[in-house]
Amino acid sequence: MRRRHILSLAILLVFSGNATNLNAQAAPASEAIVIDAAASRHPLPHFWEKMFGSGRAILSLRDSYRTDLRSVKHITNFDYVRFHAIFNDEVGIYSEDDHGHPVYNFSYIDQIYDGLLAQGVRPFVEISFMPYKLAAKDSIQAFWYRPNVSPPKDWSRWDDLVSAFCHHLVDRYGLDEVSQWYFEVWNEPNIDFWAGDPKQETYWELYDHTALAVKKVNEKLRIGGPATAQAAWVDALIRHCAERHIPLDYVSTHVYANDTAKDVFGTQENIPRDRMVCRAVDKVHNQIKNSAMPKLPLIWSEFNASYKNEPEVTDAAYMGPWLADMIRQCDGLADIMAYWSFSDVFEEQGVVKTPFYGGYGLIAEDNIPKPAFNAFKLLHKLGDERIQLDSDFALLTRRKDGTLVLAVWNYADPGQPGSPKVISLSFKGTDAKQAVISRVDSAHGDVHPAYEKMGSPRYPTQKQIQELRQAAELSSPERQELKNGELKLTLPAHGLAVIELK
Repeated sequence: MRRRHILSLAILLVFSGNATNLNAQAAPASEAIVIDAAASRHPLPHFWEKMFGSGRAILSLRDSYRTDLRSVKHITNFDYVRFHAIFNDEVGIYSEDDHGHPVYNFSYIDQIYDGLLAQGVRPFVEISFMPYKLAAKDSIQAFWYRPNVSPPKDWSRWDDLVSAFCHHLVDRYGLDEVSQWYFEVWNEPNIDFWAGDPKQETYWELYDHTALAVKKVNEKLRIGGPATAQAAWVDALIRHCAERHIPLDYVSTHVYANDTAKDVFGTQENIPRDRMVCRAVDKVHNQIKNSAMPKLPLIWSEFNASYKNEPEVTDAAYMGPWLADMIRQCDGLADIMAYWSFSDVFEEQGVVKTPFYGGYGLIAEDNIPKPAFNAFKLLHKLGDERIQLDSDFALLTRRKDGTLVLAVWNYADPGQPGSPKVISLSFKGTDAKQAVISRVDSAHGDVHPAYEKMGSPRYPTQKQIQELRQAAELSSPERQELKNGELKLTLPAHGLAVIELK
């Protein structure tokens, strides 16, 4: 007898704008996609959800931080979290006694890492910033918590601090565990997070000292950098390490979708927000491939659609199509890409003043999920194999159990109403009769209509917080019959839906 296969298709349809705007628009454009489950395929590791960024180290001791971490872990099962400032004075790792001798204190370090590991998340250890008593000068970066970004006053004391830190971690958690972590040297030394002069040469000195101090503890510990902004210095760091025989286990860098072409590529192009990130990743991917270390892993340790506080971007349903298309474009170019960040428990610009201010997090204050949280929740349904599909607004995958997962989106610029689109889907090789459809758009999984209806309170009451959390939940799926293996859907601009065909 012929084996029957159950083909579940998760279709990520990306919606923005409200129902009133959609009703007022003209007849939507039409697009057709033929889905062939027998087309060629290749592995699709979930590179976009292996790691997230977060607010600085000390915030991880807060219950609100840990609550949000559990929520994001539940929907993505992510492996690593990265944050700044594990060496900041508020963590208490370094001081000096009355005679000027170094004193180490790992009390808060232990609480921070114990808390992460208890939830099944490993640290991606960004080694930063400079303890005030070890700093050569007071070079205070602009963040609200005033990190000191100076080089050390004594390189031997910096070496000893790094080695003592790593020794303590290995003693507490064991080499088998800590060798699965990543250690990264500093954060964005090419801009205002590093006060060495000249920046690149003094960062090489910092990198060399730090990498050798880490490896002195054990060769199995993984070290990398340069953790630069704007996809900079990666090729130069590889050359430096190859020529000087300095350890380099992976490279890392950052880009945001509203970075400029001048800063990232040195050109005067106008690169759209939905193209910048993966163009930058492709640039660095090729730099590694053409370097003396062509097999180095690439870890994109920060990315997002904006480095500013833009509510119409990071708080909005816009993030659904932007994320889906980022996955399509960046597939095969990076080993890990870390969305910045998983939570708005975050104080770089100061104490949060209102629940929705364009914060980077997937979850707003008071554990209120944003549309981006629900976008990640649905994108998690994608399979671990990508199947060829002739479309620049769709992504077809297969799960290990044979489930087919299709992503389709209708992108429009942030804050713009866009136009609806009718998508005609034709499925080859399945006798599925019914589609089970889940959605994220302004009417499904978007908290903003409910927030605006209650008057956009700056400080919601406990009752209002519960109502907002309920409004942010995904609606129950709907069901739609297939006719002759075809399904027709109207997609408003911006949003996300998952369709399972069984």
